[in-house]
Amino acid sequence: MRKKSISLGKILGIPIGLDYSWFLILFLLSWMLAVSYFPIEFKSWSVAECWTAGIVTTIMLFVSVVLHELGHSIVAIKYKIKVKQINLFLFGGISEIAGEPPKASAEFWIAIAGPIVSFLLAVIFYGLQTITVNLPFLFGVFKYLAFINLILAIFNLIPGFPLDGGRIFRAIVWGFTHNLHKATYIAAMVGRFFGFFFIFLGVLQIFNGDIANGLWIALIGWFLESAAMAQLQQQVLEEHLTGHTVAEAMTNDYAIVPDDTTIQEVMDNHFLGIGRRSLFIKKDNQFIGLLTLHKIKEVPADKWAYTKVSDVMISHLETQKVDVNTPLWDALTKMDKNGVNQLPVMQNNEVLGVLSRESLITFLSSQGLWGNKKVA
Repeated sequence: MRKKSISLGKILGIPIGLDYSWFLILFLLSWMLAVSYFPIEFKSWSVAECWTAGIVTTIMLFVSVVLHELGHSIVAIKYKIKVKQINLFLFGGISEIAGEPPKASAEFWIAIAGPIVSFLLAVIFYGLQTITVNLPFLFGVFKYLAFINLILAIFNLIPGFPLDGGRIFRAIVWGFTHNLHKATYIAAMVGRFFGFFFIFLGVLQIFNGDIANGLWIALIGWFLESAAMAQLQQQVLEEHLTGHTVAEAMTNDYAIVPDDTTIQEVMDNHFLGIGRRSLFIKKDNQFIGLLTLHKIKEVPADKWAYTKVSDVMISHLETQKVDVNTPLWDALTKMDKNGVNQLPVMQNNEVLGVLSRESLITFLSSQGLWGNKKVA
């Protein structure tokens, strides 16, 4: 699987990732500041000064975004919710929190922590702005950062899911209704409304001649609507899978090979020959690991003929597995959490089958759900 982000290390034990789309916004925002903002605000600045200020300001903005997301993450950790990572991307940043908050109050405080951090940053940068009046370069950078953090905090408080304001709104509805699913549905529908509203505003600005800002606002609206719709689809999927177990969706179409089999043999007979995506490895009739096509790709093709599968397999201790009686939604959540496409299905340390995304689709189709586009 291709890495989707660049690792920047960890803060407070939380991995920080940089999505490749971030480089696009780094250039676009730096260019906008260097060409349109700083030359107008500071007419005496040279081109080099404007570009330097633009790049520094953009980088500091994303530092602010990281701090905003750390606000969410720290509160989530206090509620004993695992934070997988913070990822910076085209539209800012996102804290990948594993699982839903345990109660409405937890959702409220986790959601509101980010805007509080942004408001505090706006105040801090405003203070730095006032004491650097005689240092034009720093004054210009701090002035914009104070403004943009204030805008970031206000924008995130819009009550449309998945914005922070939408999550705050969901927490309030959840608190009154005591029904997370209903609260999520209402918040997501409000999120779609705001998404369409921003798209409309963007198109309106484009027709009025402000093409750059119009496109940007419309793009934000598209992102909001898509994210809200994805949340609704996830909820529909969860509702359809609830009450079903792994045993109903797993497939018995799997293969077991001895640990001394070569990669060339499994490529010829299984991966290329039949089109399998994974194999179970056994030694002395005991399951010892899982071999995936991804692991094979790590080995140069000229070494396949004499490299054993046991040398490149994922050890059974490291293999993500699932019990045959596990609720289906929990199994899918585990797949997403660990970034895997299939899970060996076990019972009493014996392999019974494989649960894959393909077998889940087959199960949904057999229930008349996928084909009718109730889940899509």
